Amino acid sequence: MLKVKARAGESVQQMLRRFKKLCEKEGLIRDIKRTTYYEKPSERNRRRLRKAQRAMGR
Repeated sequence: MLKVKARAGESVQQMLRRFKKLCEKEGLIRDIKRTTYYEKPSERNRRRLRKAQRAMGR
């Protein structure tokens, strides 16, 4: 669980900005977007294969 403690003189907007950056850094947003819709196992495997092929091509 991510926690953001208020710093001295920090506004709520600044805290929210730090929290969003932490979420992005931890990969939470990406995981939520990926699990929002059901993905068939065959589609998941196909996506992983394409990702591996792109990585090998570099």
